[in-house]
Amino acid sequence: MSEVYDIKCSHNSNVIATFLTKNPIFVCVISYTETSQIPGLTFAGANPDLIAYTPAADAEFLYYGKCFSISGVPATPDGIPTPALLTRTALSMGKIPCLVVNSGSKIDPKIPFVSFGISYGRNIKQEAALKLFETQKAFRFGKLLGKQLSMSNDLIVLGESIPGGTTTALGVLMGLGIDAKYKVSSSMPKNPHELKIRVIKEAMKNQNITNLKDPFKIISSLGDPMIPAVAGIATGVILSGSRVILAGGTQMAAVLAFMSSLRISLSNVCLGTTSYVTDDENSDIEFLVRTISPKVPILSVNLGLGRSTKSGLTMYDKGVVKEGVGAGGALIALLLKLNGSLNKNAFLKKIEKEYERNIEKVMG
Repeated sequence: MSEVYDIKCSHNSNVIATFLTKNPIFVCVISYTETSQIPGLTFAGANPDLIAYTPAADAEFLYYGKCFSISGVPATPDGIPTPALLTRTALSMGKIPCLVVNSGSKIDPKIPFVSFGISYGRNIKQEAALKLFETQKAFRFGKLLGKQLSMSNDLIVLGESIPGGTTTALGVLMGLGIDAKYKVSSSMPKNPHELKIRVIKEAMKNQNITNLKDPFKIISSLGDPMIPAVAGIATGVILSGSRVILAGGTQMAAVLAFMSSLRISLSNVCLGTTSYVTDDENSDIEFLVRTISPKVPILSVNLGLGRSTKSGLTMYDKGVVKEGVGAGGALIALLLKLNGSLNKNAFLKKIEKEYERNIEKVMG
C-alpha cells in the first residue's frame, strides 16, 4: 500500500473534516520590515542587501517558478531554497488559485497583485513600525478583501513572506501581554532568542512604550505591515461565514493574538504549518496558540523532505527554514481538497522536479 500524508491535529482529529474544501484559494501577503536589517535576525536572502527583494521574489516564484526582481532564487546563505518552491508545487498539484497581496513590500513584484497602498515597516528598534492610520487601513482593506474572497471560495488559505517577521511577531505578542519569550520560531537552526528579546526591549524603551492598551497601537509600534493585513482578511472571511487556514508558523500566532484582542470569533480558523515548526524544540507554537485561544486547532504535516535526494531539500528536515510562504498550509489545503489521498512519493518527486528545473539550473 502506498504511503499517504497524514494531517496531525492538536485537537480531536474530527476537527480536520470541518476544513475539507472543494474550492480553496491561496493568498500570499508580502511585506517588509526594516527590522530584518538587524544583523543575525534572519536567513531570508543570501545577501543582506537583497533581503528587501525576498518577498517580491517569493511572489514571482509562486507564479512563474522563477524570479525577475533578483537573479536566481531567494535562498539561505548556503543555498537552501525558498519554501515558495514547496508552496508552488502543492498549489500546482491541487489546481489551487493563488492571489498575491502587497501590504508594505518595499519592492513591487513583477506579477499581477492586489496592493493595500501602505508603506513598508520601519525598524522597531528605532521608531514605530507603521503610522496608526496605515495599520488601520491594512486591516480595513484586508477585511473588505476577505469578504469578497469568501463569496467564491469555501476555504481561504493565508500565507506570508516577510523577512524578520518572527521578531516583530514577538513584539506584538509581548505587547499584547503574552509570554512569548523563547517561544517564537526562526528560519535558522540556532534560534537567536536573546537577540530578538533584546530588540523588543530596546524598541519599547526607545519608543517609550509602557502600557499600550489599543491593539492597533501595539501593531503600529512593535509589529509589521503583514499582521494587520492577514488579520483583516481572516476577519472578513470569518464574518462572511467561510473558513480560514492561517498558513505559517509563530508569526500567525501574532495574527491570532491581534484578532483575539479585537474580540473577533476564531471558531472558523485553524493554523496550518509544517511539522518542522510544531516539532521544533527551540520554539513553542502550541503554547502560544493555546494561550491565545484553546479552541483554535493547529494542523501540521510532515513534508517528508528528509527522504529527498536533494541536499537543499533535506536541510529542511534538519531544522533550517522550517516554514514560509504558507508552505505547510498549502500542502494541508491540497490534502483537504483531495480528502487526504496524496501519495508521499509522488509529491516528493514533483518537488524534486521543480527543484531541478527551477533551483539547480538557476544556481548552477
